[in-house]
Amino acid sequence: MESLGNKTSAFPTFWLTGIPGLESGLAWISIPFCCLYAFAILGNSMILFVIITQQSLHEPMYYFLSMLSATDLGLTVSTMSTTLAVLWFDARKISFDSCLVQLFFLHGFTFMESGILVAMAFDRYVAICNPLRYTTILTNSRIIQLVIIIIIRFLLLMVPVLLLLKRLSFCKANILSHSYCYHPDVLKLACSDNRPNSIFGLIALALTTGIDTPSIVVSYILIIRSVLIIASPEERHKTFSTCVSHIGAVAIFYIPFISLSLLHRYGHSAPKLLHSMMANIFLILPPVLNPIIYSVKTKQIRKAILSLLTNK
Repeated sequence: MESLGNKTSAFPTFWLTGIPGLESGLAWISIPFCCLYAFAILGNSMILFVIITQQSLHEPMYYFLSMLSATDLGLTVSTMSTTLAVLWFDARKISFDSCLVQLFFLHGFTFMESGILVAMAFDRYVAICNPLRYTTILTNSRIIQLVIIIIIRFLLLMVPVLLLLKRLSFCKANILSHSYCYHPDVLKLACSDNRPNSIFGLIALALTTGIDTPSIVVSYILIIRSVLIIASPEERHKTFSTCVSHIGAVAIFYIPFISLSLLHRYGHSAPKLLHSMMANIFLILPPVLNPIIYSVKTKQIRKAILSLLTNK
């Protein structure tokens, strides 16, 4: 049997972890994971398909929703292979380069989803607070500019992360806490100075969550102030109901994301099972629930999906 330790940093090997304490039941545990992954892929693919094919959905709100679905698909695919390999075959070994590739896409899609949620909050702000200028503010060219900014931010943050990781040495038992490569998890296994990595990781967090979360909060403060001016309670309810889907998407993304980040930084004494469950919730919950939320709460999406399913 191969040793779990690595005596050289030239070609370090990492070992993924399944569900701590439940190793004997991984085959059974893989069944709900497979169902959730299948639902995430099917649900987000359907959202993408109906937005692309239905001319009536070619509006800024649905463009952003299609980007959210594409990002959720990327998050799902980037971790599905290693998670299912661990659960099905106990294939826990992963090379350093493969780990970096997975880490790049996992965190990259996370940063992109955060940026898209901000763009969607801006879309709701303009639609409610400045409806007469909605089409002139959110033009196709401006939407493309927003997407380019989100992609550039993702690249500017992730490329230095990879370069800083490449310079580290790993000489301990490189056993990761999850069934995929997560930056703080990889970082804590380094036996060389990782302070630059930690500092840049905090900078990256500040430039994503640290900017995006207050931006969404400010958007909704302005939205609520605008809605409260409306005299009729029915009109208030109708106006604010257009934000319910986005609020749900924000909650199911940021709550697990922030919880997992805090757990890695401060929860060293927490049970390993808790780390594993939080990591899986963070990755599976948004891709699974976003299609449900938008299908149930957005009439146009619901009608388009029903039309597609009934071939009418």
